[in-house]
Amino acid sequence: GCGCGGEGGAVVVKRALVSVFDKSEIDVLGNALKELGVQVLSTGGTAKALREAGVDVVDVKDVTKWPEMLGGRVKTLHPVIHGGLLANRSIPEHMEELQEHGIETIDLVVSNLYPFEKTSELGKGFEECIEMIDIGGPTMVRAAAKNCDSVAVVTDPSQYSAVIEELRANGGALSLATRHSLASQAFLSTASYDTSVSTYFSNNTDSKTTFGRHYVEGGKLRYGANPHQKTASYSGITSNNNGALPFSVINGQPGYINLMDALNAWQLVLELNSALGLPAAASFKHVSPAGAAVTKPLSKELAQAYEVDPDKLSPQAIAYVRARGADPLSSYGDFVAISGIVDVTLAQIIKFAVSDGIIAEGYDDEALEILMQKKKGKYLILQGDKDYSPPTIEHKEVFGVCLTQQRNDTIVTPEIIKADVKTNTPLSDAAIEDLVVASITVKYTQSNSVCYALDGQVIGVGAGQQSRVDCVKLAGRKVDTWRFRTHPKVLGLKFKPSVKKQERINARVAYINDDMTDVEKKYWLDLFEEEPTPLTNEERKEWLGAFTGVSLSSDAFFPFRDNIDQATKHGVSFIVQPGGSVQDEGIIAACNEYGIAMSFTSLRLFHH
Repeated sequence: GCGCGGEGGAVVVKRALVSVFDKSEIDVLGNALKELGVQVLSTGGTAKALREAGVDVVDVKDVTKWPEMLGGRVKTLHPVIHGGLLANRSIPEHMEELQEHGIETIDLVVSNLYPFEKTSELGKGFEECIEMIDIGGPTMVRAAAKNCDSVAVVTDPSQYSAVIEELRANGGALSLATRHSLASQAFLSTASYDTSVSTYFSNNTDSKTTFGRHYVEGGKLRYGANPHQKTASYSGITSNNNGALPFSVINGQPGYINLMDALNAWQLVLELNSALGLPAAASFKHVSPAGAAVTKPLSKELAQAYEVDPDKLSPQAIAYVRARGADPLSSYGDFVAISGIVDVTLAQIIKFAVSDGIIAEGYDDEALEILMQKKKGKYLILQGDKDYSPPTIEHKEVFGVCLTQQRNDTIVTPEIIKADVKTNTPLSDAAIEDLVVASITVKYTQSNSVCYALDGQVIGVGAGQQSRVDCVKLAGRKVDTWRFRTHPKVLGLKFKPSVKKQERINARVAYINDDMTDVEKKYWLDLFEEEPTPLTNEERKEWLGAFTGVSLSSDAFFPFRDNIDQATKHGVSFIVQPGGSVQDEGIIAACNEYGIAMSFTSLRLFHH
């Protein structure tokens, strides 16, 4: 039976077996054991490394009285070793048998395994991969973990510091709780290892391909996509840096959609920041961006429309003001993503905005204090890890079926945007930057999608439409609304002092759209000190007609020229798309007819 169920207490570590492939920090651990008077048994390269670090070592072959065999395949597979590991100290018969055969107990095993998965991923040959299948290591680890009532097992260098600290604090002893926890991690380690080996064999033999992943739970979610989906959590992948996550929770408890937004938005702002070298921000709702932007100076009119004083805002705050300003109706209740550090000026903007949460590289102390007061202390605050590296292959389950693909790790750069211009008109430098913003945005927008951008910020996103021209029209309406928000009549609307900011935003959009019912208009008029004068058709036509210089990116090719015809209604002067349609020549001709510059990337950016 498993030794874990017994009434165990602290075990003083007097004798340790150390045999590792990854020798990171082994000198630190070895000297700590030496300092505590622990006898260290070891083999091969590990013994050599420990001796070089000044640690006295007893070779396993001197304990077993049997040499290492078969080129190192047999080192620790011996009753003298495994008897010392598997004997349960609370069972008298076990201890009598050890004494009868002259076997000493082993209190601690330190072992990490040959890097089979890394070797196989490098495309090494079958014979080389076979030699990376560890036998003695997993056997020792499983024996020690099985007998965790009597033995501790350490399987990763990341565990060394905590183990050393506990040994020093407790007279060289490790508690039962620690041994149980270490055993759990040990079994996870061997299970993950065996999965990688079985996957390799299924991929390289006539067997049906199998694969598996092991996850370590990072925390509980409030619920799934809906409140009745109560069982919900998030996890890291054990084979990816021991289950590391790309974020840590500073405040609040995430929901399922919160993390879907956060993880997509975080990638978006990191890519924007990397591509353009400017602070970046995004405003996400339901797994698509409502807006995204990099820092650029705000014009007087935009500052007035966004109701901010740019002279009092940090560059990172301006990036978010621009991102949320793209479509403030859709950004109501958004998830915020910030590429850099959140300072007080940005925290003050978010304080008065309706928002579900934020992910950022970090937070100034005062800014964090402000944000932690939102939503009665429940505002979700995540700290993103810029150094996190996700696995190359990603899996998604739908209706009991696992879909596998290489993640979309292609990086959108200015070089990709400008490499293949197809039209008579060239791309301007400013347009290339805007097309980067738009293209990275569609990369993280539910498909089909298009994105309009101007002066470093998104001004309209068309997401999740089955028809591409509907994406162009939907996003185009958002562009027109954004454009009208700086019209003198809109800026001159006279609200009553009691009207709140979001109500002012909604009222301006209602004024621009001019599609209210009679009942709706009655309540709308009550927001103003004086009844607004409507925009005339002539004023609308003149205002939009003067609008040019807009960039448009599409996540896939344009199938018909009607997309170009519709785009011209919204100030589009520059386009980037993958190309590859049988209608490409007609699309190019349409762009030349309108004087639009267009480039092809050969890079489709569908996202689901």
